[in-house]
Amino acid sequence: MNGNRVNREEIKVIAAFSGGLDSILAAVFMRSLGFKVTLLHVQHLFSASAEGRERLKHAAEHVGLPLIIEDASVDHLETIRHPKHGYGRGMNPCIDCRIFMLKIAKRVMESQGAEFVITGEVLGQRPKSQHHKALLQAADESGLGDRLVRPLCAQLLPDTLPVTKGWVKREELLSISGRSRQQQMALAEKLGVQDYPQPAGGCVLIEQTYADRVRDAFTHLGADAVDRNQFELFRFGRHFRISETVKAIVGRDHADNLKLAELAGARWRMDPIEVMGPTTLVEGEATAEELELIAGLAARYCKDSDITIRMALVREGEKRTLTAVPWPKDDPRIEEWRIG
Repeated sequence: MNGNRVNREEIKVIAAFSGGLDSILAAVFMRSLGFKVTLLHVQHLFSASAEGRERLKHAAEHVGLPLIIEDASVDHLETIRHPKHGYGRGMNPCIDCRIFMLKIAKRVMESQGAEFVITGEVLGQRPKSQHHKALLQAADESGLGDRLVRPLCAQLLPDTLPVTKGWVKREELLSISGRSRQQQMALAEKLGVQDYPQPAGGCVLIEQTYADRVRDAFTHLGADAVDRNQFELFRFGRHFRISETVKAIVGRDHADNLKLAELAGARWRMDPIEVMGPTTLVEGEATAEELELIAGLAARYCKDSDITIRMALVREGEKRTLTAVPWPKDDPRIEEWRIG
């Protein structure tokens, strides 16, 4: 095929799509060059929600491109548990996550009869996963090789298949780099991309509190024993390491209490009976003494924390009641045992 527009319309392209500005721009830019673009969102452990899917569908409709959503949230667990390339400053295996998602993109590319995959990556934007070596490494280890194109910064990287095949000229692609968003915003205006999302806070695994909770669970349970339910629980409540095998999760507000109740599973759930206070989950096989200890900790966060408080405990049909003496607010164990 030569590089004219008519032939480009016959070339199918899979665009990795997060819903963020860079992925939108890469897809719309390649469409502006005449290629037939389909968006692909690889749903991972932290994006597998109905609300998230609706936002992606809305964003795809807004730019007028078809969208495929591949649910890889279960398989993503293994990447987080055992990353080949290690973690970043938190518990974020950025390079491994990228390779994992690109492998899925390769599979979809082949099943859809597409010629190559594009991403919205920008050289130098993310220090862990978007430096020159990491970008080339991801292309190689994903199996995509020169079928992986980063159109926003392609002039700064080795030529890929669309260039060597003559489907597009190197100078038609872009040379955006660095952490500034000015060039992307200018490109958005040029392409007529509006109402795009502002940059988010990034991966939750980078957040210190969340990363500390993952690290604690990996240490005490073993990485393979930490399941999706626990990764969800890391988002909520105050976490306290009571012993090597027992942890308490104490709700911070009404929303936390509802989520903890929803995610309780086979754990003891503890609630104050006569006063307002937190829902608390007990993880691990706590002894009677440890349950009393946790009840006192939970009572410390009740509205009336200067009186003896009765606590209801429920677990898979079992029910019992404890009388808790609230811990003093300045009890040193609170900070000593807190995770994150």
